[in-house]
Amino acid sequence: MRRFFASIITLLLLSCATDSDSYKLSGTAEGVADGTEIVVYNLEDNNQPVAVDTLIVQKGAFSASYPKTDKLILGYLALENPQGSVVFFPENEDLKVTIYKDSMQKSYVSGGRQNEMYREYSTKISEFNGIKRTNAQRYQQARREQDNLLSVQIQQENSQLLLEEQNYKLGFVNENKNSIFSLMVVAEMLKRKEINAEEAGNFLNNLPPKTAASQIAATLKESVARMNRAGIGSVAPDFTAPTPSGEMLSLNETLGKYTIIDFWASWCKPCRIENPNVVRVYEKYHDKGLNIVSISLDRAGHKDRWVQAIEDDKMDWYHVSNLKFWQDPIAKDYNVSAIPATFLVDESGTIIAKNLRGPALETKIASLLGPVSE
Repeated sequence: MRRFFASIITLLLLSCATDSDSYKLSGTAEGVADGTEIVVYNLEDNNQPVAVDTLIVQKGAFSASYPKTDKLILGYLALENPQGSVVFFPENEDLKVTIYKDSMQKSYVSGGRQNEMYREYSTKISEFNGIKRTNAQRYQQARREQDNLLSVQIQQENSQLLLEEQNYKLGFVNENKNSIFSLMVVAEMLKRKEINAEEAGNFLNNLPPKTAASQIAATLKESVARMNRAGIGSVAPDFTAPTPSGEMLSLNETLGKYTIIDFWASWCKPCRIENPNVVRVYEKYHDKGLNIVSISLDRAGHKDRWVQAIEDDKMDWYHVSNLKFWQDPIAKDYNVSAIPATFLVDESGTIIAKNLRGPALETKIASLLGPVSE
């Protein structure tokens, strides 16, 4: 969770006007050796941390003052001994840091609504994670003891817990729409697929003006727009890429009555496991109008592995690859962050389904093209 927040780009936060033109950052670090350096970092627009100050622990304490500004940023304090970091939100008011030598994860910053919200949220999520760990241990023990009834019960409890966690997050962000921190939570939920692009878009459309003007809101809007470009009901983004023989092939050249756009790679074990099912469906329905074009996310210099995998898995359909791994521009256009990933399009190129695998894939194709006599 902290790693996520420590990777967010410059934030524009609401400022709190006071009579002073500076705010104080002070803290305690009980047990931390005198002379220990605490580096203060800000994250700039290019998402790179910039060291802005170095504080020295003396007699278990440290402090500094910084000028107030309308452009507030996400910051963090970094230590080497003990090793770790503490996220904080400068809000043009005095902040108090509490560092625990034996538990950097429990260290925190107080002062300002953003910091209080961050602490409240982090504490609650830690509670959820603790229950998940306990449930995982209980489940493993039940499996060892072959207690199937208890195993099912624990799975049901975990499903309910995940629902509670998601509802907590949704309630949290909807109650704090004037908070940049809530935008960070929405971004994380979208990344984890706990919400979809439409839900994130609805949240963004109802933000107060100052929050909507923040850089993180702009970045999140870009992500939502990118997802919507490859959403169900949208026209599949066209692309042109090299085939194994080196010729250039476009999506429009591959379209049949229905076409599966398949993202995979030779190194992807789940993809290779699913390939026989895709081959079987293709062989049954190709003559009725089913086409497939596979986009490989193999790495540069691994063309031979890509081509060999096509042959080994008997994938007798269209293939392209830029051999750019996760930097593949087609994958980015389709917002693909995990494989296998599939998009089913009709003859006009409109996306009508996504990520169909196993029996669900054949069931869908059969409903569109009709059953095939065995």
